Parts: sequence; C-alpha cells; structure tokens
Amino acid sequence: MNINNPTADQDTHFFGDVCKNFDHAAQFTQHDAGLLDQIKSCNSVYRFRFPIRKGNGFEVIDAWRVEHSHHQSPTKGGIRYSEMVNEDEVMALAALMTYKCAIVNVPFGGAKGGIKINPKNYTVSELENITRRYTVELIKKNFIGPSIDVPAPDYGSGEREMSWIADTYATMNPGQLDALGAVTGKPIALHGIAGRREATGRGVAIAIRECVGVAEDMQKIGLTTGLSGKKIIVQGLGNVGYYSAKFLSEFGALIVGLCEFEGAIYNEDGLDVEAVFQHRKATGSILGYAGAKKEFKNTMDGLEQPCDILVPAALENQITAQNVGSIKAKIIAEGANGPTSPEAEAAFYKNGGMIIPDMYANAGGVTVSYFEWLKNLSHVAFGRINRRFEENSNLNLVNMVEGITGVALTPMQRTTIVKGASELELVNSGLEDTMIRSYHEIREILKSNPKVETLRNAAMVGAINKIAVSYMNLGVWP
Repeated sequence: MNINNPTADQDTHFFGDVCKNFDHAAQFTQHDAGLLDQIKSCNSVYRFRFPIRKGNGFEVIDAWRVEHSHHQSPTKGGIRYSEMVNEDEVMALAALMTYKCAIVNVPFGGAKGGIKINPKNYTVSELENITRRYTVELIKKNFIGPSIDVPAPDYGSGEREMSWIADTYATMNPGQLDALGAVTGKPIALHGIAGRREATGRGVAIAIRECVGVAEDMQKIGLTTGLSGKKIIVQGLGNVGYYSAKFLSEFGALIVGLCEFEGAIYNEDGLDVEAVFQHRKATGSILGYAGAKKEFKNTMDGLEQPCDILVPAALENQITAQNVGSIKAKIIAEGANGPTSPEAEAAFYKNGGMIIPDMYANAGGVTVSYFEWLKNLSHVAFGRINRRFEENSNLNLVNMVEGITGVALTPMQRTTIVKGASELELVNSGLEDTMIRSYHEIREILKSNPKVETLRNAAMVGAINKIAVSYMNLGVWP
C-alpha cells in the first residue's frame, strides 16, 4: 500500500484536503518539486493491532502512529482515542502538526497517533491496559522517545493517559535520565508544566485577539477593532472549547452560543461559560440551561446563529459546502483541526469573511508542550533558579526609589512590583509572545504577496519555506 494514498475503504479524505492546501501554497514558493514532495509526504506510517482482555474473552484494537516529517527531531503529536479514527485522519493530523510547529517556530517534526476505541465503552483498568500496550508497541518499533517521537493528549485522551505512557516508557527504559521527556501533557505531579491544560484554548483566544486588533483587516470585513463586545459562538465544550470561551470572555468578548454533540444553546445577551460548564457536568447536557434563550437539538443549528466570530473547537469537517452559506459569522477561528473544508473556505472568503487557520490558531498546545519537554530535559521547573534573585533585585530597586522620592508604596504595590515570575506566568508569557509574533509573521506574508489570498495559504507558505531550509541544510545521505 502507498502510505500517502490511504485505502479506499476509509471514509474521509482529510489528508487529501491538507495536501490540496499544501499544493496551492507551494505555487508561491521557489522550491524543487522533489523537495516539495518530500515535505508533503508522510515519512513513516505504523499501523498495528493488539489484543486486550475484555470480560472473559479478547478484543483486538486497531491503532496507528504516523511520523510525517523528520526535518526536526523529535517528532511531536497527540494520540486520539476515537472509534471514528482511521489512517487517513492520523496522516492528516500528523501533517498539520509539521506545519503547525514550523509556523510557531517550535523545533519538532510532526506526528500523530490514533487508537480506534470509544473510551466510554471501557473501564479505567481496560483503558490503562490499552494505553500501556499501545506504548509498548511504539517502544518495540522505536516510535517513541524524548529524542525520537513525543506523544501528547488529543481528542479522547488527557493527563491520565499521558501518565500511563510516561510510566510505561520509563519502566521499559530503566535508567534513562530523560525518560519523562518521552511524552507531554502530563500532570504537574509527574513533571508536567503549569498552563499546559489550558494552553490550546488560551492560544486560540490570543490568536483571535491579535486578528481583530488589526484595524485595516477588520474594516475590510465590516467589523470594529478589538474583542470588546464581539459576539462569539464556540462549538465544543471540551478542553479547547471551554478554555477558548473562558479566555475570550476575560478579554471582553461576549459568548452568545455554545454547541455540543447533544445540542446547542444561544443567548444574544451572553452566556456564563462557567455556569454552562457546571450545568453540563451536573446534568450531562448543555440543554436545559436556564440562561439560554434558544435551544437546538441539532448542534449544527447552533453554528448558524448570529455572531461575529465562530470558533469550531470540536472535530474536523464541521463547516462544509452544504452549511457554510448559513454561517453568519465574519471570522472563523479554527480551534479544532480541519473543521472547515476547502470548498467551504473558498465560499466563506467569497462572501467577505476570513478564517484564522487551525495550523496557527490551535498551536498553543504544542508550544507549551515544547516548554514541558524543555523542562523535562533540564530537570528543573521554570523560575525555580532565578525567582528569588529577581525578587531581591526588585526589592532593592523599590527601596532605592522610595529613598530618593520619599514616597512609600503600599504593601500591595510593593508585592506586585517585587514578585518574581512563577512557572505559570513564564509559560503564559512565552505562549503569548509565540502567538503574537507568529500571527504577524503570517500576516506579513499575506500582505507582501498579492497572490497569497488567505491566512491559511500564508501560514502554509511560511511553513514550507522553513521546512525546506531545514531539509536543504540537512542534505541527503547516503
């Protein structure tokens, strides 16, 4: 089987869509066709099956790990637990990870994993067995390691599963000093990093804030500058969607709609995101929330309500040629991977909208995963060594200023000025800097080349150029 042309029995063409975007952007670069083919193709696709005990019998699990590009090491990407996952999807997500890392200047190649299960159908013990066996299979083929391939959480997985992976890898590699760097997204107690859980959602919010902060661009699509008062609908109340909505609210936006698989709710005057989250936690559904003025049993109806910005933060292929004409938002910010089909994107731009592409918008997760990986390799928390030194230096400066001016600061003012940065503050600072710099780098490519029509094309052009430089510098051996 040609690993870059998945078998016909698979029901999606996600990887094909990613390749279409690549081919379109490649027209605006000056690279050799063979080099472009190397960048586009998946380098390694590992498909495997393994049995687990289920009740009194056995069940065979299908699983994948794809390493898309080795222009940087290690490769990096999450593991998706879903009964809908297939080889085409994992290949597409691995490719997006390659481009995503390049866009935000994170020195990883792209990878992705998938386990074809519905986690709700398994006990915690069974999920642990599946996760550990999956990890062992990767170890056997050298598809995991702090300098080889570093997994992370994705749809259906989280800190718990990453803990099992970390423990399994460390157990199978006794004495390896950097073993915990073999996986990111771990809990703090197992050498994770502060801010990782909310990183993707925070990154989405920062990306939107940067986008609407450019007056020239907002004028073109008929929106005012800034997030204050902007009406936003978020699809998905999982990790990415919840934190996107939370931080957008904190930035001054109005969350008017929330959509989940069981339905959607809407209130043009705004929804309390935390209250909706707690309601769903208590009842199992966002429906029935007292603060909603409208409810929809069909979650897709929620996407079509009036708003300024739509944030699809669930799964791919949510906005298609069939429903894009009903989308009333002026901006689509892709919190999920591949939520907008190429046909839908073309129609949305034709109707005067703009899209903040997934490969940039949701890169906050891999950015902070990079920080966690660095922390694991250095074996020291950010801020631990220099925080007290900074506080003492700041205190000396405050004392000097007070002595010169004769004005004494209040205890609260002194504490605010003197305090050294915590790990969370440093992580959030690094994430914010990454998202801001990357957005304006993409926008500069868009502005400087009239033929590059969208932010996605501009982001892809930038990614291709960076990856091409890496491959050319590496050379070909033997």
